[in-house]
Amino acid sequence: MTCRTVGTAVLLAALVGMLALTIGTDAVPADRHGLFWPYALAWAVFLAAAWAVRGLPARRARCLLAAGGIAVAATGLLSPPATSTDLYRYAWDGRVQAASVPPYDHAPAEAALAPLRDPWLFPRGDACSGPDRYPIPSGEAVASCTRINRPGVHTIYPPLAEAYFLLVHGLSPEGARHKPLQIGGALLALATSAALLIALTRRPGTRGDLSSRVGARDDAAARTAWYAWCPAVPLELVNNAHVDALGILLAVIGLATVSRHRAVGGALLGAATAAKLLPAVTVPGALSGVLAPGGRTFARRTLDALAVLGPAALVVALAYLPYVLASRGSVLGYFAGYVTEEGYDDAGSRDRYALLRLVLPDAWAFPAALVILGAVLFYVLRHGDADRPWRGALLVTGVAILVFTPGYSWYAVLVVALVALDGRWEWLGVPLASAAAYLGTGAGFGTVAYALAALAVAAGFAARAARPAPGGAYGASRLRRG
Repeated sequence: MTCRTVGTAVLLAALVGMLALTIGTDAVPADRHGLFWPYALAWAVFLAAAWAVRGLPARRARCLLAAGGIAVAATGLLSPPATSTDLYRYAWDGRVQAASVPPYDHAPAEAALAPLRDPWLFPRGDACSGPDRYPIPSGEAVASCTRINRPGVHTIYPPLAEAYFLLVHGLSPEGARHKPLQIGGALLALATSAALLIALTRRPGTRGDLSSRVGARDDAAARTAWYAWCPAVPLELVNNAHVDALGILLAVIGLATVSRHRAVGGALLGAATAAKLLPAVTVPGALSGVLAPGGRTFARRTLDALAVLGPAALVVALAYLPYVLASRGSVLGYFAGYVTEEGYDDAGSRDRYALLRLVLPDAWAFPAALVILGAVLFYVLRHGDADRPWRGALLVTGVAILVFTPGYSWYAVLVVALVALDGRWEWLGVPLASAAAYLGTGAGFGTVAYALAALAVAAGFAARAARPAPGGAYGASRLRRG
């Protein structure tokens, strides 16, 4: 066993230890800000481990990848949700559906669903004095509250997410509370790591074939480690059990499939969107080069685009249809209210469009964000690499997060998976910046972090432009011919 193997194993053990200390400290979402610096240190150890594994032979790299991926994911199971209360809404939505009630019809605080309440999700009396409790009207002398945030509004989650909540509820033993959703998140995260490894092994140039000569480096395992060992995975997808884990898995498989089977890849991307709306930003990557001149006729390019968009739209429609038929209210739930509450329709509120507001008047920030995103979309559609759809998906997703600067760190975990697929490590600053915006303390902390992440991305692009790959500065291979 070489010194590099031992060093990588030591770094991996240190990473697992740091994550165990960070996640297993019995923190609560109401007091999450104290977790940022331990979490940032875990990121530093992660980057060192991900760098060290690059030079290892294939078999050693894959053994460490598997062992490390399982251990890292397991740290998310050490405590109840540490930085988010969304899991409690998931559990409630699953319980409501199991009672044959459409999840979009009633808010948790409504008296119509009172028979479904239990002391875990709906504490009473002295238990309501704890952190992360939201009061609800009861009409009784004893105080009533819930762990579910925004208890007065309807659910916001898309249909495949709701189906997932129902499945987990159906498989959960009585009294299991938060643990089944965390285990589900761990299984989805591990499945995503497996999907990444398979996709990268099959891709030419990653040298991931185990049948290659003994001692050959395994770039596929090293790249997969960027996702499997990333601290965002155990915190956001396992401990907090965000349903983004399902959307990311479907998006990764869809992007890895769409170049060879457009309809199948499009359907999977539609399923990812129906699980969590955010993966819709990866669809332009699947259409990379559709507007490229030459080589193919306009009619052929149009058919190629429809072969992706048609199945994607059909899957979304079919996923929503049962809930539309069963629900009395809107299946969009609190979506419109959420957009307004988070300030996405008003550049003057909260911390949205933070980077643009550094150089533009507040009123200009939202239109500027749309212009920038539109320009990136056009670039990907015209100049993107059709053989590497994840490259365009990473560009669109990363830019969208940098211009909208969301305050929730789990949104950017999708970027981590796309980085693993594409290998452009400079984008890893984006999910770390989103964590700073959510966990950090002090006004402007997130803005500074997002600015540093944008500078890292710019530096990466500049470095790659200085040594352009064959086929263009952005695409490393010619566009796939239909």
